[in-house]
Amino acid sequence: MIRNVLSIAGSDPSGGAGIQADLKTFAARGVYGMAAITALTAQNTQGVSGVEAVSPGFVEDQIEAIFEDIRVDAVKIGMIANAGIARAVAGVLSAHPTVPIVLDPVMVAKGGSALLAPDAVEALTTRLLPLATMLTPNLPEAAALLGEPVAADRAGMSAQATRLRAFGPASVLIKGGHLEGEGSPDVLATMDGLEWFEAERIATPNTHGTGCTLSSAIAAELAKGANAREAVRAAKAYIAGAIAAADQLSVGSGHGPVHHFHALWQA
Repeated sequence: MIRNVLSIAGSDPSGGAGIQADLKTFAARGVYGMAAITALTAQNTQGVSGVEAVSPGFVEDQIEAIFEDIRVDAVKIGMIANAGIARAVAGVLSAHPTVPIVLDPVMVAKGGSALLAPDAVEALTTRLLPLATMLTPNLPEAAALLGEPVAADRAGMSAQATRLRAFGPASVLIKGGHLEGEGSPDVLATMDGLEWFEAERIATPNTHGTGCTLSSAIAAELAKGANAREAVRAAKAYIAGAIAAADQLSVGSGHGPVHHFHALWQA
């Protein structure tokens, strides 16, 4: 049976991040993708020039319409934009406690633009984190959620992953791409303890949408029945291939997208 996965996220008209990246990832990972849009952005590979948030009520209407008619095997949450949307999303999803939820706390775009209102952090941590099967912050996002300095080493990452689990998510994957050094290690915190996932750092400017893509790949694997470790392992292998093949694409003059269909398209 082909699984159905819902993305609740913002739109990226350049196609590299947001729901566009999520839907491409779902297709590449063999699941049927759906999307409820939380915000429209004006952006390209060089940055974000505008954001228009969807009203919380209409975000709620979109999600409810899906659940009323379609079996949802997993949910990926990306850009939330503001506190009202965070509360609306939490309100709907709390009625479906058995559906795996991957929460990627999109707070700042690759070019530095803020994608989450300051007042939304509290709503995110108190309403959405307790619902999450897996939280997938990068180092700055993990620090912002905790109100702490950005972790500078593996010990700091481990400690912050453990502290974030105290907010309620079943597991926390902190991504170490911002660490100095040749590697790009991620740490997964679950009820069973900590596990590290190693990856080589690939030299390319084309990394737009990596966070969206990784979290969507994890959601796809959870929908197919994988546990947290299996889902992260498969998703990490997929994103590594997508980044390695990113230079095959020619999209924009800034941070280009990863190659979501690297295993399916011929260069």
